[in-house]
Amino acid sequence: MVKEIIVNIERKETRIAVLEDRKLEEIYYERDDSSRIVGNIYKGRVADVLPGMQAAFVDIGLDKNVFLHVSDALSLLQEPPRSEPAINQVVQPGQEIMVQIIKEPLGGKGARATCDITLPGRYLVLMTKVEHIGISRRVETEEERSRLKILAEEICPSGKGLIIRTVADGKSDEEIKDDLDFLKKLWVTIQQHFVTAPAASLIHSDLNLTQRMVRDLLTPEVTKVVIDSEKEYRSVMELVNILVPQFKSRVYLYDRPEPIYDFYDIEVEIDKALQRKVWLDCGGYIVFDPTEALTSIDVNTGKFVGKTNLKDTVLKTNLEAVKEIARQLRLRDIGGIIIIDFIDMDNQEDQKLVIKMLEEELKKDKTRSTILGMTHLGLIEMTRKKVKQGLGEYLQSKCPYCCSKGKILSEETVAMKVVRMIKKLMAEKEFEAVLVGVHPDVASLLIGVSGQNLAELEQELKKEIYIKGCLSLHREDIEIIKVGTKQELVKMAVPVVEGQEMFVEIEEAHVNNPDDGIARIEGYVLDIQHGGKLVNHKVKIRVENVYRTYARARVIS
Repeated sequence: MVKEIIVNIERKETRIAVLEDRKLEEIYYERDDSSRIVGNIYKGRVADVLPGMQAAFVDIGLDKNVFLHVSDALSLLQEPPRSEPAINQVVQPGQEIMVQIIKEPLGGKGARATCDITLPGRYLVLMTKVEHIGISRRVETEEERSRLKILAEEICPSGKGLIIRTVADGKSDEEIKDDLDFLKKLWVTIQQHFVTAPAASLIHSDLNLTQRMVRDLLTPEVTKVVIDSEKEYRSVMELVNILVPQFKSRVYLYDRPEPIYDFYDIEVEIDKALQRKVWLDCGGYIVFDPTEALTSIDVNTGKFVGKTNLKDTVLKTNLEAVKEIARQLRLRDIGGIIIIDFIDMDNQEDQKLVIKMLEEELKKDKTRSTILGMTHLGLIEMTRKKVKQGLGEYLQSKCPYCCSKGKILSEETVAMKVVRMIKKLMAEKEFEAVLVGVHPDVASLLIGVSGQNLAELEQELKKEIYIKGCLSLHREDIEIIKVGTKQELVKMAVPVVEGQEMFVEIEEAHVNNPDDGIARIEGYVLDIQHGGKLVNHKVKIRVENVYRTYARARVIS
């Protein structure tokens, strides 16, 4: 198996894809405007204690207080309790405590925290409050497991615990001890920060996405890491040189003109992972239906009719579906309760074979999952730990067109697709400027306040870019209206001149300045002074100042 990691760095988003035999298996996102807090450690102040929920809410300085269950706060007690105490016996309102975020906000729920601080290293995880020795289940040989356990028991600090990570397999005692020394020093530093920092503040931030990739994903099985940013490439090489210098030759800088995710066909796979239906090679298909309570997965024979008999057709479809379901669970990061409706199998041996293969395929998944068995209706029940947003939740938002019964791509995702589409166009042809038509919501995001986002994008791409907001376009639609010279496109993109008088209908009040009104001509924005009270009225205006993304005007009658 050839395992590759493909890193795409954009101005406001980082994406890391894990490929196995050139097939997308996992993808990780991080946007600079999204506050990723999982793994961060805070000095918090207990805001509320709720005995009825056996939980407390802790202020860590963010918009929403984090949830702390009593089971995650027991390490605050001097002696371990014989039974679970009441939450108000563990923490009190106003108390200052150290917490670590273990689950990011999901839906309407806030983040979840624990007082059992853990510090991940390259080979070890140091558990600062729990006395326990654990070894990754992926370390398979008994001889190596025994060696690592003896070493862990020997070097484990008093009153603390260690988890031996998979990448420690085959590593020398000295390498593992050095990793522990680093973690112990880090823990001392964090404790010092807790003493000096004010309440409700961050005292330790986890690594960014590319740094975590080097720490957690860059294992001996990875044959190649390809990065499309020279700056990030240099940063990764520095970290690799410190942590795993033997892998330096496996890290490459991408130097082709075509966008990296187009070259590796990853963009297509991401789009497929957002679809409800997934086709199998045999002609069958799988349908994924996420709900509030659970995710249901339905397997169908589709176009596959088989060559022998119905029994063999059903078994072949189900076995192929098992592999794809396990892959999609990882790729879509589906968590919680999962119900799988395989095609009915009368033979119990076939049922056992399908469950056994599902168990084997799920072993490849780092996220813990449990198969509960098959129900009387022939449905397989399973659970998969949910620690963060799934792919669909991250890339999509609730659809305003269907009253939230479905989902469409968010403005941020469509804006990023616009950037990638322009880059792809640049790889295919030479041009000075481009005019792009998008929904006004996307146009507003691309342009930014006072055109700042557009200016930064033009500086990055070294092209003149005109954005046209078109109400007729669906929010997911992108139209490359024209590419050409600056002179050609400015005439198309800016349909007014200073001093021009015309009649327009004021569509809405200005978002940031409600006293002004907004009108549009062919998608071009007119900011009309003191027009906020004339919404839905047709007025005569004179254009006072013309800019690339909008014009200022005033009412003359």
